[in-house]
Amino acid sequence: MPRLLPLALIIAAAAATPALLAQDRSAPSAQPLVDSIPAARDIAYVGTLQLDVDASDITQRIWHVKQTIPVSGVETLTLLYPEWLPGKHAPRGQIEKVAGLRASANGQPVNWQRRSLDMFAIDVAVPSGARAIVLEFDYINPTAENQGRIVVTDKMLNLEFETVSFYPAGYYVRQIPIEARVTYPAGWQAFSALRGDVDDAVVNYEKTDYETLVDSPVFAGKYSATADLGNGVTLDIVADDPKELVFTDEQIAMHSKLVSESVTLFDSRHYDHYDFLLAITTELGGIGLEHHRSSENSVEPGYFTKWNDGPGDRNLLPHELTHSWNGKFRRPDLLWTPDYRTPMQDDLLWVYEGQTQFWGYVLSARSGIFSKEQTLDAFASIAARLDLARGREWRPLVDTTHDPIIAARRPKAWSSWQRSEDYYNEGLLLWLEADGIIRRESDGARGLDDFASAFFGVRDGDWGQLVYSRQDVIDTLNSVQPYDWASFLNERVDQTSTEAPKRGFELGGYRLVYSDTPNSTTKAIESDLKGVDQLYGIGLAVTNEGNVSSVTWNSPAFNAGLALGMQIVALNGLQFSGDEFKAALKLAQTQGNPLQLIVKQGKAYRTLEIDYRDGLRYPQLEKVGEAEGSLDRLLQARSQ
Repeated sequence: MPRLLPLALIIAAAAATPALLAQDRSAPSAQPLVDSIPAARDIAYVGTLQLDVDASDITQRIWHVKQTIPVSGVETLTLLYPEWLPGKHAPRGQIEKVAGLRASANGQPVNWQRRSLDMFAIDVAVPSGARAIVLEFDYINPTAENQGRIVVTDKMLNLEFETVSFYPAGYYVRQIPIEARVTYPAGWQAFSALRGDVDDAVVNYEKTDYETLVDSPVFAGKYSATADLGNGVTLDIVADDPKELVFTDEQIAMHSKLVSESVTLFDSRHYDHYDFLLAITTELGGIGLEHHRSSENSVEPGYFTKWNDGPGDRNLLPHELTHSWNGKFRRPDLLWTPDYRTPMQDDLLWVYEGQTQFWGYVLSARSGIFSKEQTLDAFASIAARLDLARGREWRPLVDTTHDPIIAARRPKAWSSWQRSEDYYNEGLLLWLEADGIIRRESDGARGLDDFASAFFGVRDGDWGQLVYSRQDVIDTLNSVQPYDWASFLNERVDQTSTEAPKRGFELGGYRLVYSDTPNSTTKAIESDLKGVDQLYGIGLAVTNEGNVSSVTWNSPAFNAGLALGMQIVALNGLQFSGDEFKAALKLAQTQGNPLQLIVKQGKAYRTLEIDYRDGLRYPQLEKVGEAEGSLDRLLQARSQ
């Protein structure tokens, strides 16, 4: 039986405890964080890396990698796996997919250890006299979408070399020579801006530097086709179904026109050759990623075969081609980095992506890939959706350039309040306004075309990188047309606002209006949604089955209590459908009766009421006056 302490001792001990804790509790001091990984230097590496990738497995989709790295005079070799990737504007390296990593020298295993402060760095012990370290590992590709983007199917694959390679720390990546060899599935055709010798299913790629290798991804497929677009550009296509590879001479002529219009606009070529890598697929994961001499593009089936149904994804290729000049050749100074470990600073993405978005649509119109009407419809929908971004009241455009890092492109519950990567489309509107100002101030003698030629058209044939600052942008604008561009950009980029910048429409001879009829872009949006998009009015986008896909912040739908993830099961006493929703909006406009909803959220049901009487609202651009405006002239073809 335990011995009981006297009550007086218990009371005394309890009284002493707080003082003891306050006076004597442990309190460690912070240890300094020491980054001992060597900084990148602009000097040549000691030898040529060898990379051998077996990418032939299309069932389990496991790639086997062997990499040989020359060494000289070091006891420890620090190797880096690419983390900060160009074009992704954020740390997107997938080192978690590297498995079974083994290191050896002279045929004998050697130890490796991951760095505690940098999970993308490993140290490899180098035995005395060893001339090379050999790494062997498996790269585990996703076999289901919840594991990441699907890059291997039974009909095609997308190989990005940064996923299957390490590189030595302490060097600019452009100073690391490398030779790659890849084994593809038998009978497949592989496409890349990096050329090589083909031996059955094996491609021995030409010697290059590590930066160029990473900038030269591969699309390979069982079914493929190519088309020469002129000006050193090739369209390389892989598809799930060979029927998708059938295209007309007229369709190819429009893509050739896209290339010639781009060369005319930028008055230069910043590539020795360029490959559009195009996958027409529902199975490969979606991508649109720029590279200097190529781009990775995936679109839905019907790109050629359903051409007359609407432009669909046809703005993708014009956008990515523009990046060869804007983003790859001319690159923001703090976004350019010497290696893939140095963090990128995204502050100028409203130029890098925003002006690319602008020229992508303009070049679509000039080439005929989009009709003029389709382009104007796209502009109207872009402006209208940006007007819904109530988040602009607290978050300026420049802050959205950090969103790829902050949000990592994860879905958002209230995107109109949180804002997302608005630098793309709001950047488009900013540059549309800049074009209107230049044309107005110069009496129509100049436009943003002159900026494009002056800023991007230097050093024809150079496919290196030429960096720029915000002041360089301002100075070039002033050289084209004197104006207070610094204040203009400060207001549009750095300040909060209550609505999207739509003055470019006014300067161009148009205005944004709303009607009860969807334009070609909103028709496509509703087709993809398989529902009704009324974010512009009642503030709700919903599928035909009643699943709420988006709610505009502080809209009538928001104020009634609707949220993403709910399902509307009944409307005005009837089972919900898209057609019933449209009819109810029209009826409420004429009769003034609130909408009565039964909503399911998880296992809970509730009744909501929305008092909204403005009917259906879809955006349109309406011409002001009869005369041709500067926006009309902007969309006209330039090349012969």
